[in-house]
Amino acid sequence: MMTDFASILTMLDLAAAVVFATTGALVASRKEMDILGFMWLGVITGIGGGTLRDLLLGVPVFWVVNPTPVALCLLVAGVAHFTAHRVSSRYRLLLYLDAFGMALVTIAGAAKGLDAGAGPLVALVMGVITASFGGILRDILGQEPSIVMRKDIYVSASAAGAAVFLLGLWADLPREWAMLAGLVTAAIIRCAAIWFNWSLPAYRPRPGREPDEKGGIK
Repeated sequence: MMTDFASILTMLDLAAAVVFATTGALVASRKEMDILGFMWLGVITGIGGGTLRDLLLGVPVFWVVNPTPVALCLLVAGVAHFTAHRVSSRYRLLLYLDAFGMALVTIAGAAKGLDAGAGPLVALVMGVITASFGGILRDILGQEPSIVMRKDIYVSASAAGAAVFLLGLWADLPREWAMLAGLVTAAIIRCAAIWFNWSLPAYRPRPGREPDEKGGIK
């Protein structure tokens, strides 16, 4: 059974690497980079979140053990270099692909955290870190506004998906069903936020309190 779960996690990592590599390549196309730029952004975005997750958990880094994810990222980026111009709205496609990739790696990250012996809270954080770090690197290197620094619902969607997955396990759902429930939750929340332009309330600065005559605060 553990072997089956390990296979599922491996497939999630591979699928997420391909999806995120595509988003990295689309950013490269928007910036009119050469093919090496496509590959660089594709690989960094595809494996970035999973790399940080594995380093924090102290487990072998997934693409070092099996370089297939790197090979897939390079392939995807190379194909995108010659085909990205056929996508009429690359930014919109980027957002939806990123939402799907986010959902995949959220569950993979949370599940791997549990398998490494972490508690539920740490597993949830691992899911969010895995989901966001590759995109952060992509946006920094591509000189795009970071998706996690905007008011978009992104981290909260990832956290909700991880929470649903963990609650499903707590409720004794089969692990595969709990993973599916968490994945669908994260993807639906993020896609709905893109479609309806949802965002969480932002902090609004308020005037501070003025000091009184003795230097204290009124």
